[in-house]
Amino acid sequence: MKKIIIIEDDISIHNVLKELLKNEGYNISNAYSGTEALLLLEKEKYDLILLDLMIPGVCGEEIIKKVSDTPIIVLSAKISSNDKVNCLLSGASDYITKPFDSKELFARIKVQLRTKNNVPKTLTYKELELLNDKHTLLISNEKINLTKTEYAILKQLLLNPKQVIAKNKLLDLISIDTEDCDENSLRVHISNIRKKLRDYTNNEYIESIWGIGFKLKD
Repeated sequence: MKKIIIIEDDISIHNVLKELLKNEGYNISNAYSGTEALLLLEKEKYDLILLDLMIPGVCGEEIIKKVSDTPIIVLSAKISSNDKVNCLLSGASDYITKPFDSKELFARIKVQLRTKNNVPKTLTYKELELLNDKHTLLISNEKINLTKTEYAILKQLLLNPKQVIAKNKLLDLISIDTEDCDENSLRVHISNIRKKLRDYTNNEYIESIWGIGFKLKD
């Protein structure tokens, strides 16, 4: 049974979420403040976190920064693009504004749980080592700094090392992890990844397939 922790100080929303998710067969834990949540997260391993941002004690944004190995779906009344982007760049997996539709929430939960189960903890290709559970790229044991979008792109290429991934498909695949990428900016992110990898290896790792998309270079 998958374990989900609800971090929400609004009692009515909290209780509704708890009942809905229990009816779906999930094992639910409850935290009503950020401080309480961090104590539970230190003691217990969860498959997913549902997180409100405006909670007493440690705020939701700080919890996102402290958690690196568990998918986080933010449920918030904050609707500005800046709030969404900042949370996603800090490490949140998804962002849903309140009020939310329960069917959409269930679908997004299933996506996150499926993604977590299917992705290996470590992805390797030649000199590259992607530690997926830590969101870290290593080259010869040296950590390479990537943005959230760069990391998401490289992860999909490493998951499909022999395949050409069409641009539209790549954008769809990384949409789970980031919302700040479109077809125009994709080229810029790819260029930035290439430069960072070249600076450390002197090798080209990503090949453009004209008119189609991208693949890892053999």
